[in-house]
Amino acid sequence: MLIPIRHENMSARRWPVITLGLIAVNVAAFLFTMSSVETESPHLGEVKSHILILAALHPELKMPAESQRIVDGFKQSEPDQWKLIQNPYRDLINAYDAKIKLMEDTSKLQDEMDALNTQLLSLSTLSFAEQYAFVPAHPSAISYITANFLHGGWLHLIGNMWFLWLAGFVLEDVWGRWLYSLFYLIAGAAALQFHAWSNPGSMTPTLGASGAVAALMGAFLMRFPKMKIEMAWLFLFKLYRFKAAAYWLLPLWLFCEIFYGSLFGASSGVAHWAHVGGFLFGAGAALAIQHSGVEQKADKAIEEKLAWTNDAELEQASTAMEHGQLAEAVAILTNYIVVKPNSLDAWNLLRQIHTRQNNTKDYLDATVKTCALHLRTHQVEAAFQDYAEFLDSGGSRMLAATWLELCKGAEEIQEFDRAFTEYQQLAQAYPADRQGLTAQLSAARLCLKRLNRPQDALALYQAAAGSPVPHLDWDQHIRAGIKDARAAMSRGNTVAAGAQ
Repeated sequence: MLIPIRHENMSARRWPVITLGLIAVNVAAFLFTMSSVETESPHLGEVKSHILILAALHPELKMPAESQRIVDGFKQSEPDQWKLIQNPYRDLINAYDAKIKLMEDTSKLQDEMDALNTQLLSLSTLSFAEQYAFVPAHPSAISYITANFLHGGWLHLIGNMWFLWLAGFVLEDVWGRWLYSLFYLIAGAAALQFHAWSNPGSMTPTLGASGAVAALMGAFLMRFPKMKIEMAWLFLFKLYRFKAAAYWLLPLWLFCEIFYGSLFGASSGVAHWAHVGGFLFGAGAALAIQHSGVEQKADKAIEEKLAWTNDAELEQASTAMEHGQLAEAVAILTNYIVVKPNSLDAWNLLRQIHTRQNNTKDYLDATVKTCALHLRTHQVEAAFQDYAEFLDSGGSRMLAATWLELCKGAEEIQEFDRAFTEYQQLAQAYPADRQGLTAQLSAARLCLKRLNRPQDALALYQAAAGSPVPHLDWDQHIRAGIKDARAAMSRGNTVAAGAQ
């Protein structure tokens, strides 16, 4: 059993109130409906099965619309099972089946059908699952929302809420509360619709937040593909821990859902295709949000709300700066960042003050810090804006660790040419440092995997092999890179020769 424990970014700029609210609503809905769902479902399922048996053995009976809908849905979703039930020579299913086979009076059989329909109507009207869960054969408009807040058991609830927390609060942080809320509700409805397309005619109520949560996972993959996720693996009563990047762990989960959905369909009792549909919707929506500019506008609004006006020390420093008391403002901010070293507002205010003081060195140091803080919250474009201002102000070499994270940020937003250029410049600026060698290997990987430049990749891997930086732990990786680059060059030459 694989269980996610945490990921690299377990912090946010403000309280994730929407994610916490969604969890609270799900828990409250479960506590409120738990006993009703447990008691109603078996009785209602029994009535439906009796209607199916009676209709299969006596198709001449008149069925009210409600019962007819049950039968039609079962015929469409389970045609083989329907044929089996219709077979008069099959084995007995249960005591009710035996009872119906012994009845021959058509009027009594019709009375039985009418009585079953009356029970169906009564139980359906009172059933939370029938009213608010999602039934593919006849979905109600409200069930596209309400089904995402109902759960069938404690494990079902806890699993969904844990995944909701891990993927949800970081997306809420970068998208903002309104956009995140809208995404969650639409994603849940989209996942249910995908489930309906894959199970047409199904009369089985579907409930749970897993479709919406799968959409969050798809969005997480697109937004933070290289983020490491710490996993716990329970094997033979022993717990193992390991870390894996989202870009291979989450697609693996998706592949498993597709496999189980294809193999078992709806018979497993799990809406695998709702998970698949939700994941794909979330991934596509995340790309659209990121590249449409909506995310950037949301982030700007968040930053404005997090402005320093509500913080006494920052307000004092701002007032001092406006009155020309720059040294006093610097003193206030210096004390402030000792307590809150990751305050982006404080560092930005320091940058403004150092600009007025013509203090280039401290301005550059503060700009490197804001760049690092923007990268920490995955605001890559803002980090590159800091980097541009660093260079425009005379900076030549950014701190190697921050520069390396900036390169990774360019990869995160899939600007591979920019990432390659920065990796190369970093490697040239720090040839004797570990970060410089890391950058060189990253540039080689990009050439090989993303930019289709195996010859450049080979040169970079060979240069890394001769690096003065100790790299015994990377020797195997470098040799593998050289081998892969040569193989890619060979394939390229073969294709070129074939074209001629």
